[in-house]
This record gives sequence, C-alpha cells and structure tokens, in this order.
Amino acid sequence: MAETAAALPAPTSADSEPVGSPVLDTVLTTFVTLVPVVGLVAAGWQLWGGALNWHDLVVLVATYIPAGLGISIGYHRLYTHRAFKANPIVRGVVGALGSAALEGPVISWVANHRKHHAFADRHGDPHSPHVDHGGGLLNTLRGLGHAHMGWLFSHTQRGAKARYAPDLLKDPVARFIDRTWVLWVALGLAFPFGLGVALTGTIAGGLTGLLWGGAVRIVLLHHATYSINSLCHVFGRRRFDTGDESRNLAWLAPLSFGEAWHNNHHAFPQSAAHGLGRGEFDLSAVIIRGLERTGLVWDVVRIPAERQLTKAV
Repeated sequence: MAETAAALPAPTSADSEPVGSPVLDTVLTTFVTLVPVVGLVAAGWQLWGGALNWHDLVVLVATYIPAGLGISIGYHRLYTHRAFKANPIVRGVVGALGSAALEGPVISWVANHRKHHAFADRHGDPHSPHVDHGGGLLNTLRGLGHAHMGWLFSHTQRGAKARYAPDLLKDPVARFIDRTWVLWVALGLAFPFGLGVALTGTIAGGLTGLLWGGAVRIVLLHHATYSINSLCHVFGRRRFDTGDESRNLAWLAPLSFGEAWHNNHHAFPQSAAHGLGRGEFDLSAVIIRGLERTGLVWDVVRIPAERQLTKAV
C-alpha cells in the first residue's frame, strides 16, 4: 500500500476549498451536532420514565428510513458516483430526502466524498482515521475521533466544488436542491411534527414526534453515516484489494442501508450495489432495482462476477 500511495499524485491547493467564514461554520456545525444530542437525552429521559409511546417509534422509523435512503441512494450513489440515471423528479426527490438528513447541501457533500475517494487514507483525504495519527491505541482512538466527527470542524480539507463537482454545478436539479437545502431541512422537521399530530390528535403528540423524528432521527442517522468514515476504515473484513483501509462492517449495514459494505464500495465505487456477496443485504440496491423495473431509473451500473475476482484478496 505504501508503494502504491507513493506513486499516486499528492493533493494541491486546487483540491481544497477554503471555508468562507470559519467561525460561523464552526458555530453552525456545533449547533447542528449538539442540539440533536440534547434531544436524544430528552428522549432517553422519556423512555426511562415510561412515557414512550408507539406513535413516537412510528414517527422515528417513518423519518429515519426516507432520510437515510436519501443519503445512500441520492447523495451517494446517484449524485456522487452516478451509479444510475434517473429522471428529474426522482433526482429531485432523493436529493430533497438526503438534504433532510441535515448532513449539508448536496454539492458540498459530493465534493467532500469524491475527494475522499481521490485520496483515500492518504494526505488529502478529508476524514481518514489513519493520516497523521500514528500507531498505538491512543492514536487509533484519536484517528477515529477525527474521521467520525473531528474533520467537520476542520476548514482546510474541504473538497473544492469546482474540481470535484463541476457536473453538479452545471446541473439545474442539483443546483436547485443545493440552494434550497434549508427548506428541505425545515420540511424534514415539520413532517414528524405533523405526523405526530395526525397519529395522536394532540400538539403534545406532535412535539414528541418532533423529538423522535427530528432530534433522535438526526443523531442516529448522523452517526450511522459518520461510522462509515471512521469504523469502516478500521474494523471489519476486506474482501477486495483497494489500496486503502476500507472495510466491510456487517452489523452496520442495515442501519446504513447497505453503505457499510464499504470495502466493496471502494473496490467498485460506481457500483449501484454495495452488497456484492451472498448475505450482504443492501436495501438501497434493492430499491434501485425496483425503480429500474418501473422505468424510473436506468443505466444501473453492475459489476460482473469475473471483474470482482480480479480484485479479490
């Protein structure tokens, strides 16, 4: 791996995009990170006190799944890796659902992720747990912390949109979803409130729906996504030789809608399916296949078994 990395190009200033206002970015990131955690604490208190109701869990599931699929199918497989093609309505819907996950506007998300692939676990990777952290338990924990959340507070390694997402800068659907990100976040919070009211007929039910379908859903989905960057580059199985430290983490796959088959993904980034082996369930791939059968998506990228064998370890 060291010899391969040495032969690869090093990052330049053109690969990174400076943050316009580092202080404001830090404040907003802190707010988005901590406020849902406060909600999670409140949800824990509700659960401990026996006040948790069935409708709160319904709201949680009804919000976690669409937002998670928006990240997995929309932000990641469609917009980042172009694993399939879709009509403007489908592209807009999955982009809006991904935006509701509160992980940032789509074009920035894509630029950061494409930069991650360009420099995976090398200098230039925005969130590698291995670069500049050294060996040993303490340094491994530091690296995991950086890859999981610490990189969100760094203003020097963000992917340059002009370099890593020029296609989306020219795409009217992507630009619209990106510009209206706050609207989709707001609707993603209004929906669990409205669903809570509809299920209970009370404002109190709406507020607990907002707690579970807003704060708790955001925390759970954030950390499922963050764990791909951190845990899936340290723990798990490597089926393919990828030249980096990506790994498959089976227990995380259901929570991340198939994203945790991460070594598979790094081996074949454009594959619409990340679960490539028997028993590697990938809900996102199942849904993409279903959309393909209806004609809503097409040109779905699949990796033949013989090509997979060329990278197998």
